[in-house]
Amino acid sequence: MLALSIKAWGRELGFAELAIGDTDLSAVEAGLAQWLEAGCHGEMDYMAAHGTKRTRPAELVPGTIRIISARLNYLPQAMQDDWREREEMRAGQADAAVISLYARGRDYHKVLRSRLQQLASRIENEIGSFGYRVFTDSAPVMEVALAARAGLGWRGKHTLLLNREAGSMFFLGEIYTDLPLPVDAPVSEHCGQCSACIDICPTQAILGPYKLDARRCISYLTIELKGSIPVELRPLIGNRVLGCDECQLVCPWNKFAQRAALPDFDVRNGLDGASLIDLFAWSDEEFNSRLEGSAIRRIGHERWLRNIAVALGNAAGHSGNNEAMIAALRARLDHPSALVREHVNWALTRYGVSHP
Repeated sequence: MLALSIKAWGRELGFAELAIGDTDLSAVEAGLAQWLEAGCHGEMDYMAAHGTKRTRPAELVPGTIRIISARLNYLPQAMQDDWREREEMRAGQADAAVISLYARGRDYHKVLRSRLQQLASRIENEIGSFGYRVFTDSAPVMEVALAARAGLGWRGKHTLLLNREAGSMFFLGEIYTDLPLPVDAPVSEHCGQCSACIDICPTQAILGPYKLDARRCISYLTIELKGSIPVELRPLIGNRVLGCDECQLVCPWNKFAQRAALPDFDVRNGLDGASLIDLFAWSDEEFNSRLEGSAIRRIGHERWLRNIAVALGNAAGHSGNNEAMIAALRARLDHPSALVREHVNWALTRYGVSHP
């Protein structure tokens, strides 16, 4: 059977699991419209730019009748069993630069897209030409809803996909296809009465079960937001300079998180142990060269400095290294970017330092 072969080929390519679903997302269409109407997407205009193509796959890729959803684990291979405790400890070290686990290795867009394309080519070699298009977080695709529809897991209260055998530490990708493959059955939800992810969110971005206000989410603020980070939210970001894993670290299901099958997601540039001062010192050239092939590079050096400046400001009074942090901030006072200067000035006020 072709479906079984596709899943086997996917595992050979490093995917942890593949499942097949139909294109019916009618159950989530109204919820998406309400979320957009409330403005919870913030500056992510692309979330509203494609009409119903996001919830109606056949409008995005005509002829689509099935979605092959795939998940690819990203927890680094060398990660120790007590990784969640270690990550929480690091978040409590004021001078540490905390970068979300998914971003410490190679850019997942490239890894996942390449593997999905290889899978599609393998199918084509087997059956001949067929209609398809691969997606990796790069188009109006409701990847969590589609993965849940296919049975890869269920949407957790933090809005991420959860899997009983793997928690949530994985990427999702899709192949839209016109192949009439048999579909897999959805799975039941297993969050129960747990509200750990809602309770732990540093900025209270999770308004309630399955309700995320992206405008308050640290991942949005440090990655998607292009301008100034709202002053009232800056102290809540702590030392997180790119992304946030808090809702995943506290989730009980992530005690089952699986290591990546691929070395691509191994930590690069010591990003699991870097200090704020060291990363803040990177020049634009260093940022681009060191992070070549990394998803972090997508935010650019300006936002990188903006984020780290906020974290340096939040370290005031919580580190024995205040003088060095003040010196690092002062070194950026004349940065050509007004955005960087604004956040540097804010950070210095946290140390009680006067400046022009």
